[in-house]
Amino acid sequence: MYLVTADEMQRMDRATIESFGIPGRVLMENAGRGATEFFLEAVHRNHPGNVGIAAGRGNNGGDGFVMARYLHQKGISATVFLLSERDRIKGDAAANLKLLDALGVPVVELADAAAFESRKPLMRHQHTWIDAILGTGLTSEVRGFFRTAIDFINRQHRPVFAVDIASGLNADTGQVCGVCIQAAATSTFGFAKVGHLCYPGRALTGRLKIIDIGIPPHVAATAGCRQRLITPAALKKEMPQRSAAAHKGHTGHLLILAGSPGKTGAAAMTAMAAMRAGAGLVTLGIPKSLNPVLETMVTEAMTVGMPETAEGALDESAHEAVISLMKGKHCLAMGPGIGTDGSTGGLVGRLIQDSPVPMVIDADGLNLIAAEPSVLSKRRSPIVLTPHPGEMARLSGHSTADIQKDRVGHARSFAERHQAHIVLKGAATVVARPDGTVSVNTTGNPGMAAGGMGDVLTGLIAGLITQGMEAGAAAQAGVYLHGLAADRLARNKAPVGYLASEVMNTLPEAMDELLTGGDNLRWPKRDRLFNATGPVGK
Repeated sequence: MYLVTADEMQRMDRATIESFGIPGRVLMENAGRGATEFFLEAVHRNHPGNVGIAAGRGNNGGDGFVMARYLHQKGISATVFLLSERDRIKGDAAANLKLLDALGVPVVELADAAAFESRKPLMRHQHTWIDAILGTGLTSEVRGFFRTAIDFINRQHRPVFAVDIASGLNADTGQVCGVCIQAAATSTFGFAKVGHLCYPGRALTGRLKIIDIGIPPHVAATAGCRQRLITPAALKKEMPQRSAAAHKGHTGHLLILAGSPGKTGAAAMTAMAAMRAGAGLVTLGIPKSLNPVLETMVTEAMTVGMPETAEGALDESAHEAVISLMKGKHCLAMGPGIGTDGSTGGLVGRLIQDSPVPMVIDADGLNLIAAEPSVLSKRRSPIVLTPHPGEMARLSGHSTADIQKDRVGHARSFAERHQAHIVLKGAATVVARPDGTVSVNTTGNPGMAAGGMGDVLTGLIAGLITQGMEAGAAAQAGVYLHGLAADRLARNKAPVGYLASEVMNTLPEAMDELLTGGDNLRWPKRDRLFNATGPVGK
C-alpha cells in the first residue's frame, strides 16, 4: 500500500485532473462526502451538537465547505469560521463556498485577529470541530493568525476532526511546524501520508481513514511513489512455506556472533528468537570463557567458544574459525552484547568483507562499524543494519535529533549510499532498501521501550533470512511480527511491564496470526500512554 509525500499526492491529483479528465471539483466533492461519513461515525456519533468548521482559503478549506453542506443537509448545526477574506477564496473552493450561501449555512468571516477575538464567544459554543485550515503542503512554521486559531481550538478540549491532515503537521516527516491540531480522527484522501505514520504525527492524527476520491490506479502506479506501508497481505506472499515433510535441515542454519562479560543475555535471546522464528539450526559463537554459561542458557542452540581478548571479548584472531564455521550456514548475525573492544571491531570489519551469506548487524556491531562505515562498501553479501536513532546518528554523522526529525529521509539516504537494508527502530519503525524504497511499520506499542527488544528483533530477522527470505522482505516481516507479538501482550497482559523474552516467546502466535488472519491493516489508534490534552507546540 502506497504511503505518499505531499508532492507525490499533488502530482497524482494533477494527473487525475489534467490527463484522466476528472474535474478537480469532483475530487473535492468525493473528499468532502467521504470525510463527512467518517466524521459522523468517528466523532459526531459520540459527541452530538454544534459543529464548528475552521476553514482556510485553499483546497483544504474547500473540502471543509463540502462537509458543511452535507452536515447541513442532514440537519446538523454547522458553522463555517472562515480564516480569510471571502474574496481570497478561488477556484473549486470558491464554488463550494457559494453553495453554502445558497443553502443558508452560516459562514463567519474572520479575516484578522481582531475579528477572531470578537467571535470567540460563539466559537466556544461548538461541541466539536472540523479542522480544514491548512493542507498537506505545509513545510514552514505556523505563525500569526493561523497559530492563534490552532491554539484556540486545541484549548477548547473538544473533539477535533482533521481534513486530510492535522493543520500544522508536516506531511512528509510527521514533525510539528511550530504548533499543530490534536485530532481525534483524520480522513485523508487517496493515500495515507508519511506524516500520518511517523511520530509525533502518528499521535496527533488520531483514528485514520483513507477516503477513495477517484484517483485511477494507473495514475498512482506511475507517480513514482517510493514509500509503502508494511501490510499483512504483502508479507504473507513472502513468508517461508514448509512442506509436511520438512525437517531441520530444510529450514536453515544460522550463525550468531554475540555476547561478552555481563551481556550473555543478549546472545541468548538473539539465538532463541531465531529459533522462535522458525530457524532449523542455530550456532552461537561466543567468547570461550562464556561457553559454560551460554550452554545452560540456550538448550536448543549449539554453542562454540571462540578466541577472546584478555577482557573476555571476541578477538580478531577468531576470524578463520568463524569463516570455517560459516560453511553450510545461511545467515550471519553479529553484534548483540558483543562489546566495543578494538580487536572485536577488527573481527567484525573483516567478516563484513568476507561473509558469503547475508548478514544482520545490531547493537555493538553497529557502534564498531560507525568508526569506519566505508567497510560496508567492501562486502559481497546483502546486509541488514538495525540501528536505533542514537546508533543511526553515529553511523551517519548526524545528531539523534536530526535523525528523528526526518526518519524516512535519513534511513533512505544511508541505505542508498551504502547499498544496505536499514531498519531504523523506534515508534513507527522504518525499513529502507538499497534502491531507496522505504516501508513504515504500524505494529508495536510503548511497552516495547525495554531492554532486550533489539536482540529479539535481530534474531527474528536473521531467523527469517535463514529460512530463505530475501533480506529486505525479512526485515519488513521481522519488524511487523516483532510489534505484533508485543501488541498481543499489551492486549492480553498489560500495556507496560512485559519482557523482551515474553515478546520472543509470543512470536509463534504472531506468525500464526499473520498467516491465518485477515489482510486488514492495523491502523494505529491514539497511544494509550500518550498524554495530549492541551495545545501541541514546540
